[in-house]
Amino acid sequence: MVLSRNEIRSRAIAFSRDWSSAKSESADRQTFWNEFFEVFGRKRRQVASFEEPVKKLSGDWGFIDLFWPGTLLVEHKSAGQDLSKAHAQGMAYIRGLIDSGRENEVPRYLIVSDFARIALHDLEPEQDPDLPLLKRLPPSIEFTLADFPKVIHAFGFIAGYRTYRVKEEDPANIEATELLAKLHDVLEDGGYPKADIDRFLVRILFCLFAEDTDIFPPDAFQGFLKNHTTEDGANLGPELERLFSVLDTPEDKRQKNLPEDLADLPYVNGRLFHEHLAFADFNSDMRNQLLICTAFKWSRISPAIFGSLFQGIMEKRERRQIGAHYTSERDILKVIRSLFLDDLQAEFEKIHKSKAHGREARLEEFQKKLASLRLLDPACGCGNFLILAYRELRDLEIKVLMELHPGGQQVMTLEDVNRLSKVDVDQLYGIEILDWPSRIAEVAVWLMDHLMNQKLSTAFGQLYQRFPLLKSATIVTSNAIPLDWKTILPPTDNVLILGNPPFVGKHLMNADQAADMELVCGNVEGGGVLDYVTAWYFKAAEYIRGTKIRCAFVSTNSITQGEQAGPLWNFLFQRYGLKIHFGHRTFSWISEARGKAHVHVVIIGFGLFDWPDKRLYDYAVDSDHPLISNVVNISPYLVQGPDLALLSRSTPISDVPECQYGNKPTDGGHLIIEEEDRKEFLAKNPEARKYIRPLLCAEEYLHGIPRWCLWLVNAAPQDIRNSPGIKQRVEAVRDFRLASKKEPTRRKAAESTLFAEIRQPTKEFIVIPQHTGETRLYIPFGYFSPRYILHNSCTALPNATPYHFGVLSSVMHMAWMKQVCGRLESRYRYSNSLVYNNYPWPEEATDTQKVKVEQCAQAVLDARQPFLDAGQTLADLYDPLTMPGVLLKAHQALDRAVDRCYRKEVFENDRQRVEFLFALYQKLTAPLVAAMAPKRTRRSKA
Repeated sequence: MVLSRNEIRSRAIAFSRDWSSAKSESADRQTFWNEFFEVFGRKRRQVASFEEPVKKLSGDWGFIDLFWPGTLLVEHKSAGQDLSKAHAQGMAYIRGLIDSGRENEVPRYLIVSDFARIALHDLEPEQDPDLPLLKRLPPSIEFTLADFPKVIHAFGFIAGYRTYRVKEEDPANIEATELLAKLHDVLEDGGYPKADIDRFLVRILFCLFAEDTDIFPPDAFQGFLKNHTTEDGANLGPELERLFSVLDTPEDKRQKNLPEDLADLPYVNGRLFHEHLAFADFNSDMRNQLLICTAFKWSRISPAIFGSLFQGIMEKRERRQIGAHYTSERDILKVIRSLFLDDLQAEFEKIHKSKAHGREARLEEFQKKLASLRLLDPACGCGNFLILAYRELRDLEIKVLMELHPGGQQVMTLEDVNRLSKVDVDQLYGIEILDWPSRIAEVAVWLMDHLMNQKLSTAFGQLYQRFPLLKSATIVTSNAIPLDWKTILPPTDNVLILGNPPFVGKHLMNADQAADMELVCGNVEGGGVLDYVTAWYFKAAEYIRGTKIRCAFVSTNSITQGEQAGPLWNFLFQRYGLKIHFGHRTFSWISEARGKAHVHVVIIGFGLFDWPDKRLYDYAVDSDHPLISNVVNISPYLVQGPDLALLSRSTPISDVPECQYGNKPTDGGHLIIEEEDRKEFLAKNPEARKYIRPLLCAEEYLHGIPRWCLWLVNAAPQDIRNSPGIKQRVEAVRDFRLASKKEPTRRKAAESTLFAEIRQPTKEFIVIPQHTGETRLYIPFGYFSPRYILHNSCTALPNATPYHFGVLSSVMHMAWMKQVCGRLESRYRYSNSLVYNNYPWPEEATDTQKVKVEQCAQAVLDARQPFLDAGQTLADLYDPLTMPGVLLKAHQALDRAVDRCYRKEVFENDRQRVEFLFALYQKLTAPLVAAMAPKRTRRSKA
């Protein structure tokens, strides 16, 4: 079983602590590496051997300290020795493997160490696969043993995770975006109409791109500006108008007296230059900014620049309302690779390595497969997903053609090249609600097609162009939700659906978007909590009925957690039989424009049929190096689990105390007293002392920050009137509530001495902070007396026994919470109705087992108390990198005790725990579901 990241981190902390002590000076290397492998749940002897013999270049035999064929080679030196020498020796052994015919055993990773330091070298090629192995410059990390827990992601391959590097974004894309943004600002400051400015800039962008990619003669646009316009920019507007007119006119219909440099420009059909725009009045500064743009090498940019351009001129509020988040190439490729590209690449590599008869026919069939694909982005924006997908398909086709015709053999004419290239832009389909992004998408597709034609020309030594344009992508300007997608592209098995539908939360939708949601999910129970992005899931599921179509959408991570998961996924599972094929767990979505849109997202691939190779991509440890794991089934929470999502419940499914929310002030802060203000307030209002109570807020509780409140329940009216400080604050609460737009809040102005919602426990209770950091191994629960006023950032569990505290504080409950809770950004959000009320408590725990849990729970409280008395905070104690060993061991003992309450067999990891808990949940809720099911009535016979 593959260990969870938190379990690996916990083991790494213990390993680092143990081996950083004097133990490392006396122990042998084999013990060190045996325990190193155990950190990742791997038995070293099952995969790797010590002292592996290999024949070196000199003819002598050497012995590799630790060798895992095809995966890892380790060279270990004594403490303090030069690791560079160990690295050189390791590379010499790799040379020996190659020279002795053992190339298939060459490892991807090389580790060198001297106990105190470890260096990991990744030998996998990143950009130039043709470079000889020994000449590659591999990425490396070197760290001290104390820092080992911080870099465990790099060793995921030992645990069984696959890794791949996310392609870094070319800085040229950002630079180009800024250049165009500045040009936009100059035009806007000059008074150019906002209605036309985006259209005008796209034309300029096309010209900039065209002169650097051989659509125009080299530097034709720059030369036009310098030779046809004056330095003061006075005639730049009319000259650009003339240029646009020439580009929109076929060569045989142009005036015969055109200047030669204009006459040489190609006809650009597709109506890019056809529409009349407002006349642009330029000055010298505007002309200079345009000339600065021509100095940039535009052939370096990716097509994502078009989306960045559009986003760069949108107001932030408008972008949020539309849901536009234009995206970097590296993130788009995550979708494309997972949905189809990795599988196509693997299929091509298999054919490429094959030497069997019929290889040529298989390559030709593979090319036909590429040309048969149809890609639909039903929220295409400026077309970035379609453009990059098209680029990757053309790249793969060129590889196929180079295999069929090595060195360009048998391809002697332009007609041959035309005949051989089958992948074309008419395979692309998009739906976009706004008109001009649709136009940008069309232009971007043309330009990408031109770039790929250039690449094909280089490969075969023949100039290959598709200007004027004979085929085009189908980009429809329409609202995708009421539109029948089948009218755009009939659903067949060769269709792929991809994109990032609008990110608009349920509280931010406008009237039209709310109407869209009612149209597609009005009959979904609990559908009122769903974000706008979910509409595309319902539409896609309906569109792909009866087909083998695969889909992949980028979505806000809210649809895989909290209250949205149940209504969305249970409906999709039950109505359509939907299966999740892959999932990228939460990561930060990167936009390529200034004022980047920040949002935490997931990528979900799905279809209405099962898929054998289900994959999860995890970014929890390292956002640049996701770890890939293969799983049997993917649950809506993007972990291995059943096709089941939890619904909110008002009461627990087990026989345990009910959890209750804290007290909600809704007071504008006037009933709350900060620690730094308390002394001054009491000095002026000593009579208020009996009404000041400690306030338990989540953040302050975790970080040990005192906070106070005025608790005026049953306060004598004369005490309030006679205390100026209390009276002033109560009046401020009244005014705050009266100014609210919400009627319930205004009604509460009549009770301005009290918190708006009071749910204060009357007995000792367990406090549960509603939000906690995602890196913590455990939620720091605590006991408090009713004297402490519970804020609504926390929840309380009154009447709880030490047994309840123990189970809630265990890794078993943490594993459950992490999978089903909502999140605030990436932090966990504990919910009574989802997490606690749905949690399946042990059914058959004996009294002896419960007593053991209670003893271990008390040991946890005892272990942390001395640190709290010394001024440490719960946030300090529960930081996984600084958690005291005595506290960690106490929790681990508690974990074992709670695990045994569920079953005798040991749980090897969190995944097993979650799988067991979901099975138990289904068992416990089955009678409830049966009781709620409508009973059939028997028809009476006529």
